[in-house]
Amino acid sequence: MTDATGTVFDCQIQARLRDINLAGHVDNVEALRIVDEARLLFLHFAPDVLSGAERPGRPERPGLLGSAPEHVTELMGAQRIEYHAEMRFVAFQPFLVRLWVHRIGRTSFGLGVELRVAADHPPALVAELSLVLWDHEAGAAWPISDEVRAALATYQGPGVTFRSR
Repeated sequence: MTDATGTVFDCQIQARLRDINLAGHVDNVEALRIVDEARLLFLHFAPDVLSGAERPGRPERPGLLGSAPEHVTELMGAQRIEYHAEMRFVAFQPFLVRLWVHRIGRTSFGLGVELRVAADHPPALVAELSLVLWDHEAGAAWPISDEVRAALATYQGPGVTFRSR
């Protein structure tokens, strides 16, 4: 289990019929799609953690990466996922996803993820995602600015606890 004790981002991702495989549960590839959709909401639409005064010329861009230049994007470097419980489709019941930042490096950062099928259930899936910020103009990794670092740090918490191998 993960102990996410810091500030976290919680969102709901609606289950879709196409998420279900022939066995009647959420396919592992679709579970990863749900995680990725939550990641995009977190990084690009999370509540504004910096005021417009702290983002000169860019107060309208929301999310943790809102103060990064427009030519900088995030690339997935690695994903580690553990499935802890079956995820069945329940009509009109969204998946509950919790994300936080567990590591901030020079050009990369890591996210912790928990996915639940209901609020009173333990995580059905836990994951760690490693992302690199990429500068398309320079064709190289982008050193995280102080502004982006500060935004990421507001959601910083512990790493994900995985089962022993």
